[in-house]
Amino acid sequence: MGITKLADLIRAEAPGAVSHRDISDYSEKVIALDTSIIVNQFRAKVPHLSLLMGFFYRTLTFLEHDIKPVFVIDGKPPVEKTAVVREAMFFTQDHPLTSSQIKDCLQLLKHMGVPVIQAPGDAEALCAQLVKDGTVDAVASEDMDTLPFGASVLLRGLNASRDTDVTEYSLAKLVEQLQISHEELIDLCILLGCDYCDKIPGLGPKKALKLIQKHRCIENVVLHVNRQTHPVPHFWKYKEARKIFLDTPHVPTPELTWTEPDEEALVFFLCRTKHNREERVRRRMEKYRETRKNRQEERDMDKMAGHSRQTRMEDFWRVTRKRSVAAADSSSSSNKRPKLK
Repeated sequence: MGITKLADLIRAEAPGAVSHRDISDYSEKVIALDTSIIVNQFRAKVPHLSLLMGFFYRTLTFLEHDIKPVFVIDGKPPVEKTAVVREAMFFTQDHPLTSSQIKDCLQLLKHMGVPVIQAPGDAEALCAQLVKDGTVDAVASEDMDTLPFGASVLLRGLNASRDTDVTEYSLAKLVEQLQISHEELIDLCILLGCDYCDKIPGLGPKKALKLIQKHRCIENVVLHVNRQTHPVPHFWKYKEARKIFLDTPHVPTPELTWTEPDEEALVFFLCRTKHNREERVRRRMEKYRETRKNRQEERDMDKMAGHSRQTRMEDFWRVTRKRSVAAADSSSSSNKRPKLK
């Protein structure tokens, strides 16, 4: 579900926190992707296309744009999210990895040379941590949950379609323009409606924002809200929801490596095992190689012209390491990350 109407509220009250970009603007960036969102997108928008082929096409498009994707898989959701998860197709009763489709996706991504990280809980929480740690540059997800979880840069619409813009949200600019702290943003998101507890009925986005701006926390909002028109839920677990956003356990993340896609392994898996047409796979891989070659030639021309761009193909597949401690400390003190270009 995400955060109810948060995107609408941001457009109305903090438009400066939003920018519109092209997928090519994220060349050479490391992007964490909430895998469950991609799964549900494919199921809803292109049901005629197999999930595996959808992942295959989209991942190659990211790689063609020199984007380094990191796919994050949901783990066991918090108990507070049980009611929401029960309605989600992505999860199974026990653990998401018991799903044969998810196992197939993991196998596909392995053959494509793309790293996958298993989250202990919600993927969006780990995605946000990866941004805060400096492991990745941004999170790509259609849900807005990553903002209250602390992701400094959220991308929506990073779907590789040529006719759509990527919408980028800056957490630092958002709290600045709304004149609230990150903790107050979390309380605002709980009032708007999140996955972890009920919301106060009848409380619209603008009203919720004004209440937080004036009273600064849910405890004070409850003291001043009109309970006749906005009855506070009995046994409201807003504190538990707040704790989930604020106190997500820190998970050590491995070094991330990317390698060239293994075409023969992909053909065997997608065609021999999953019965997709070999011609389609081969043709798409040929396009991938041609696109990569053209981009390499463009880099070489830029180098000859004096531009300081990455020029070696092997540089793209190197291990990505975290920013230096000094850079990370500087970023933390300013509460801002470098602007993506």
